[in-house]
Amino acid sequence: MAAKTPASPPSPVAQFETSLDELEQLVQKMEKGDLSLDDSLAAYERGVGLYRQCQGALEQAELRVRLLSDPADPDSGQPFQPDAV
Repeated sequence: MAAKTPASPPSPVAQFETSLDELEQLVQKMEKGDLSLDDSLAAYERGVGLYRQCQGALEQAELRVRLLSDPADPDSGQPFQPDAV
């Protein structure tokens, strides 16, 4: 019988969509105004944590793109600027 190795935790980049979905659900609950003050504070704290996870995942994704663009000098890449509409 083979021993199970513990699965490595998913990377922040892989967790981005899950965190973003949960954050959107929290915002919807809070916007309804049906939560108690304690529940609102707990939701806000959780939301801040999720926001930070998402921000970290985006920063890691940006770094990966820069490394793929120019592995010798990843800091030479320019930040993505969407076209102004």
